[in-house]
Amino acid sequence: MNAKRPPVTRRQLLRIATVAGFFLALPGRAWSALSPTAYQPRGPFYPDQLPLDDDNDLVRVQGSAELAKGEVTDLSGRILDTKGQPVASALVEIWQCDANGRYLHRLDDRRVERDSGFQGYGRYTTAADGRYRFRTIKPVPYPGRAPHIHFSVSAPGRPPLITQMYVAGAPENSRDWLLNAVTDEAARERLIVAFEPAPDPGTAALQARFDLVLA
Repeated sequence: MNAKRPPVTRRQLLRIATVAGFFLALPGRAWSALSPTAYQPRGPFYPDQLPLDDDNDLVRVQGSAELAKGEVTDLSGRILDTKGQPVASALVEIWQCDANGRYLHRLDDRRVERDSGFQGYGRYTTAADGRYRFRTIKPVPYPGRAPHIHFSVSAPGRPPLITQMYVAGAPENSRDWLLNAVTDEAARERLIVAFEPAPDPGTAALQARFDLVLA
């Protein structure tokens, strides 16, 4: 026969209530971790020869007066860990095709002219706030793929992240096999970003924000 448990005293109830109140007062991110950004393949067109100009402004190539074709976009975001804390000293690399759908890669032999005014690749190292910023163009589709930008993030003491960012509302998204290979709907939606009018059209026509979470 099981012995009866002694009744809970008023002092024990107060102690339980105090502990519960402490945890309820914590910010939401103390309760649940952020999910790491979904992996996407690097793809075949990571530049095989990095441009001499590899800064974070992809729409103006050093030494050229010609601006890149396409809708100039202010692309920014933060690199975070799963606790929502910014990651400093993270190297953020992006690469994408130009407005004609051509990559900065010798194996991209599609019969379209490459835009010599588009840098095609850029890099940025985050400071203590984890923020990055690029000036680039809104990505365009090419046969078989939805509009996208490739990302690679490397940070000290963490595994690298390789992924791709997509354009909200692009009709090609529903048919893109790589985007739809991310079977978790919430993780897939986090790869899709809205491109909206920028507040300063003299600098960029559009703006987009894409936060990435490292494991």
